[in-house]
Amino acid sequence: PEVWEALLENMPLTAMIRNLATMTRVGLLAPLSNAVGTVLSQLTNVERLRKSRVHPVAVLAAMLTYKAGHGIRGHGTWLPVSQVVDALDAAFYATFDNVPATGKRWLLALDVSGSMGRGDIAGVPGLSPRIASAALALVTAAVEPQHQFVAFTSNGECARQSMHAGYPASITPIAISPRQRLDDVCNAVGMLPMGGTDCALPMVWALEKKVPIDVFVCL
Repeated sequence: PEVWEALLENMPLTAMIRNLATMTRVGLLAPLSNAVGTVLSQLTNVERLRKSRVHPVAVLAAMLTYKAGHGIRGHGTWLPVSQVVDALDAAFYATFDNVPATGKRWLLALDVSGSMGRGDIAGVPGLSPRIASAALALVTAAVEPQHQFVAFTSNGECARQSMHAGYPASITPIAISPRQRLDDVCNAVGMLPMGGTDCALPMVWALEKKVPIDVFVCL
């Protein structure tokens, strides 16, 4: 703990986020400790977060891993400090501005099928495809003034024969605000009627509706 306490004093922000679990496991980060106070002051420092240029999804992955109390590699476990979890959650939203805007017109198409709620991305505990796609949608909504979101559903404004038997392929516009919470977006898209994921439909929809789009992204 003494070594990590000395390192923490001048530790870069990204390195600190990466080592929160280790510092908790060795006993440095504990409720009411001075070290927790140091960590919280860094994670809530908007200017420090901006200068670090850390990506929101990196913060989200760190929060989910830390909150889980165990990593994907090795057998190390730790008891998460709730204040640190809350600070990481706030830092996720605070780092939206770290993503540079392109000024282009974006259309994000989200897969809302049940399979999006299963599995972990990059071995991060709890980072399902649904959570990751919702996070990227929130970041886009916050950073790009010109954006539109649609979902691959079984009914909507644009449809054609599905590639998946029993699941008609359609596109439905959806509203996602950067002021929403991540869990709100996940719940909202999870309630939509799932459809076949026909990756041509966003372009077909834009052509039919005469919506000018520069960037198409299927998540």
